[in-house]
Amino acid sequence: MGYEAKLVRSFSRFEPQKLGLGLLAACFLVSLTYISVTNNFAVHFPILNSRQSSSKHAAETGPLVETAMTSPQLEAGLENATHESRPSCDDANPRSGLCGKNDLTEMHQNSSSTASDVPPAKEDLSNSTKQLGGEKVTWGKSLPCDPKSGHCETDSDGRTQKNMTTMVDSLPGPVTTSSIKKDERIEDLEAERKPMCDTSARRSDVCEMDGDVRILGKNSSVIYVTPSRIGAWGRNESWKIRPYCRKTDKAAMAEVREVSVKSLGNYEAAPRCTVNHTVPAIVFSIAGYTGNYFHAFTDVVVPLFLTSYQYNGEVQLVVTNFKVWWIYKYLPILKKLSRYEIIDFDNDERVHCCKHAIVGLKAHNDLSIDPSKAPNGYSMVDFTRFMRSAYSLERSSPMRIGEHPGKKPRLLIIARSRTRKFMNLDKIIRMAEKLGFEVVVSEADNNVTRFAHVVNSCDVMMGVHGAGLTNLVFLPTNAILIQIIPWGRLDWIANTYFKYPSKEMKLRYLDYNITEEESTLIDQYPRDHAVFKDPSSIHKLGWNGMMEIYLVKQNVKLNIRRFRPVLIKALKLLHQR
Repeated sequence: MGYEAKLVRSFSRFEPQKLGLGLLAACFLVSLTYISVTNNFAVHFPILNSRQSSSKHAAETGPLVETAMTSPQLEAGLENATHESRPSCDDANPRSGLCGKNDLTEMHQNSSSTASDVPPAKEDLSNSTKQLGGEKVTWGKSLPCDPKSGHCETDSDGRTQKNMTTMVDSLPGPVTTSSIKKDERIEDLEAERKPMCDTSARRSDVCEMDGDVRILGKNSSVIYVTPSRIGAWGRNESWKIRPYCRKTDKAAMAEVREVSVKSLGNYEAAPRCTVNHTVPAIVFSIAGYTGNYFHAFTDVVVPLFLTSYQYNGEVQLVVTNFKVWWIYKYLPILKKLSRYEIIDFDNDERVHCCKHAIVGLKAHNDLSIDPSKAPNGYSMVDFTRFMRSAYSLERSSPMRIGEHPGKKPRLLIIARSRTRKFMNLDKIIRMAEKLGFEVVVSEADNNVTRFAHVVNSCDVMMGVHGAGLTNLVFLPTNAILIQIIPWGRLDWIANTYFKYPSKEMKLRYLDYNITEEESTLIDQYPRDHAVFKDPSSIHKLGWNGMMEIYLVKQNVKLNIRRFRPVLIKALKLLHQR
């Protein structure tokens, strides 16, 4: 009993301390086990961070991070990247000087649009890292870039070019389940399900890709590299697109080069980048009917504005069916829409890589923009404002009669030298001058800049239906357009091509339908011919048959007395604001 009593006293003296330490150690081990098992919900202790980081990163991203960030093919592609778009060029050469310095260039050179992509100048990016989903991911070798051009390049031996700022132009990082919420995962899945191309529009087919896009002009193909994300099934899409805005017109589309647009799930099989762009790219054609002034605007210029203006000059234009004369003719417009040298898609052997690309141009009706469908609610009023800016036109509104005593309103008569000519132009001029107009007679030519200034200086523009009336885009807002409609029930053409667009531009529209006696067709056909008695039968001959008679063979001899009230109404409108 004495020994047992001593043993009890000894235990009661020392054992509680050991028991407490044991319990504390057990709790620590349980906590450590809990951290290892439920890693996503654990609070990382600093001492464990270095050990847990690598295992967590490998578990969440798996091979996707390794493929996207450390692939030898990607690193080799970045090392061989070459400089492409330059903000300023030699305007003397229409081929090489496609984007001379202008107001928009100066604005962007002083902007910080690429600041988020440019790290501090003194930072060593040879082993740069980027935050992704709470973890730092190594992006690999840095890429020297020109912050003005948005393109990256190295010498052939891999050395950094001089006078270049170092920056990283990486492909989008992979998405992990731990870095996004459930609703964000759903949005990503929906984006992957959405087809790359939309062929539902009436006038054009458009493909739009956001991610890793490779443009191969010589092969006439655009590849969208799409590794599966968040367990979504990979894409398997292939499209053939003719990027011109008159897709149902077989004659117009016949010469438009076909572009292959397809997805590719295997990153390693993708062609290596030789040029990396930090701005979106838009691929479009200038074939079709673009030799015609009206079609140049309705099929290319307006759709290009609708598609590209939202990027505020930070967009790369890639042109197929490249024509130097066309580029030079509309150069002020192209320079205003993009700060970068235009790429000749058909003759370019390089692989251009970008993070966003559009193949084809978005288009609504002829010379029309539907603000409800346009980016930022753009309208034709915005388009005409843009045109005045591109051509440095001063007048945004017409004169108001009476505000400037002694000053006459200017009337521009669009002369036509071949078809639908005014046969009594001298009489029209004398009558207009007697009413109080200062009359200007001119015909559009290849010098769009010159004629744009002539049009903008006038308050009223009149002419026979035809491509020359397309110059209404240069008129001041609230100016007046007078369309002379030839004989042959051509109201539907006149209304579609110029009446409705003029109203969208906030111009005041007047028209005048000539009679049989005012048409030179009376000298070519008997009065009882279907040309006069049944114009609908002429329309049934098809567009070419109708055009030959009513648009090609016909000239106009206005009845001065009958036409006079139209000019008087125009004067009354100029008294109003």
